Amino acid sequence: MKYVIGVDLGTSAVKTLLVSRNGTLAAEAREEYPLYHEQAGWSEQEPEDWVTGTIGAIKALLADSGVNPADIDGISFSGQMHGLVLLDSENKPIRRAILWNDTRTTEQCREIERALGDKLLAVTRNPALEGFTLPKILWVKQHEPEVFAQAKSFLLPKDYLRLRLTGALHMDLSDAAGTLMLDIAGKRWSEDVLQAFGIPSSFCPPLVEAVALTGTITPEASESTGLATTTKVFAGGADNACGAIGSGILSPGVTLCSIGTSGVILTYEADASADYEGKVHFFNHGQENAFYAMGVTLAAGYSLSWFRNAFAKGESFDALLEGIGDIPEGSNGLLFTPYIVGERTPHADAKIRGSFIGIDGSHTRSHFARAVMEGITFSLNESIAIFRAAGKRVDTIVSIGGGAKNPLWLQMQADIFRANVVSLENEQGPGMGAAMLAAVGSGWYPSLKACGDDFVKQARTYIPNEEASLRYERIFGIYQEAYGQTKGINHALYAFRN
Repeated sequence: MKYVIGVDLGTSAVKTLLVSRNGTLAAEAREEYPLYHEQAGWSEQEPEDWVTGTIGAIKALLADSGVNPADIDGISFSGQMHGLVLLDSENKPIRRAILWNDTRTTEQCREIERALGDKLLAVTRNPALEGFTLPKILWVKQHEPEVFAQAKSFLLPKDYLRLRLTGALHMDLSDAAGTLMLDIAGKRWSEDVLQAFGIPSSFCPPLVEAVALTGTITPEASESTGLATTTKVFAGGADNACGAIGSGILSPGVTLCSIGTSGVILTYEADASADYEGKVHFFNHGQENAFYAMGVTLAAGYSLSWFRNAFAKGESFDALLEGIGDIPEGSNGLLFTPYIVGERTPHADAKIRGSFIGIDGSHTRSHFARAVMEGITFSLNESIAIFRAAGKRVDTIVSIGGGAKNPLWLQMQADIFRANVVSLENEQGPGMGAAMLAAVGSGWYPSLKACGDDFVKQARTYIPNEEASLRYERIFGIYQEAYGQTKGINHALYAFRN
C-alpha cells in the first residue's frame, strides 16, 4: 500500500495525517508550540518551533502506523496564512515570525492605501488589513531597521517548513495571494506594489502552483524525520485553500463554512472576474486556474474557547454546552458579538471589541453559551449575505472544524444560513487538502476533483427549520445594528487597554 502525508501547520499546533491510496486515514499525530504576545496586539512564533513540532509529529506518525517510509510517495502542506518569516542570506530567520492575528500594523495599512490608491484592489483584490504580510514587512522596516537590513528574502510559515525539508525556496500562489504583493489575476509578483515600497523582486521567492513538485527530502531532513530521501515534496497551499480542497469545494455551487480559531465562509470562483469591491477576500485557489472569495470572522471558535476558559475552566465543551438545546432561538433576548480580537468581515476594525447585549436576571450560563454560538454564526452569516447580494447562489454549505462537531450547532448553522448544511464522514479539513495535493502530485489522480470524489465523503445533511429561520432572520437584523451601536464606545475604551 502506498501513502501520502498531509501536514497542517496551524496557529497553535501542527497536525500530520497519513493517508492511504484509497483515501483512508491511516494515522495522525499532533504537536503543539507556544505563541508569544509580548505587547498588546502582538502575536509571534519561533519558526524553529514549527520545525521541531513537525519533525516530532512525523516521527510519531511513522512509529504509530508502522508504515515503511519507502511506501510514502509524497508529502505536502497546509499553512496558517500571512505570517512573516524574514530570512538572511543563508536562509535563516532573523527574528520571530509575525503572525496573521497580529494587529500592530494599522499605520502601515494606511501607508499602503495612500501609496497604491485604486491599484490596491485592482491588483491585489484585497484591502490593506493588519493581518496581511506586506504591512508586517513595512513595520519591521520602520521599527527594526537594523533587523530589516539583514533580510534578503521572506517566506510564509509553511514555506519555511518546506525549505527546511528540501533546502529550496518557493511560495505557492494560494498563500502568496495573502501577502498584498501578488497580482492575483496575473499570478505574479506585482511590480506596482514592489516598486511603491522599494522592495526588490529578489526579496520574493519563486512562485509555483500548490500541486507543484518542489524537491525531495534532504539527507539531513531524512535523518531527523525518518522519511526516505526519495519522498517527493509538493508545494501545498494556504490553510483556507487546503480546507476547501479537503472539503470538496472544487467546482462552483458549493460553499464552505470552517470554524476553527477564526471562522471562514468560502465560495469557489472559476475565474478572476468576480468583483466584491474588497468587502470579502479574493484569493487564488489551490486548484490551478481557480480562485475563491472568502469572508472571515477573526474570533469564531476562539470566542467559545475564551468563554469556556473564562467561566468554565477545566470543563469539557460537552459539559459547557449541556442544556443549550432546551433554550429557544435567540437565547431569551441575549446577543453576543464575537469581536473579542477585533473583526475582519464585514467590519475591518482592529479596535472593535465584543459585547453581551440584553443581559437580565433570568439568564444562566447556558444562555450565555448559546448566545456565543449564535453570535459566531451571525458573524459568519454576514459573509453569506455579501455573497448573496452579489448574486451568488448559497444553498449548500459544507461545514468543517469545531462547528461541525456538534449536531445542535450544525442545525443552528442551517437555520441561520437558510441553507442545507453538510457534515463530512471523516473531516480532516486543511490537512486532508494537503494530502490530496500530494496524492495528485504523486500521480494517483489526474485532478483534484477526481481525488475529491474518492477522498471526500459526505455524512449528514441538516435542513433549515422554517420557523427557526424566520426567528433568526429577525434577530440577525438586530445583530447587524450592534457594530454601529457599539463602535464608538469600544474605540473610546480601546485607549484604556494595557
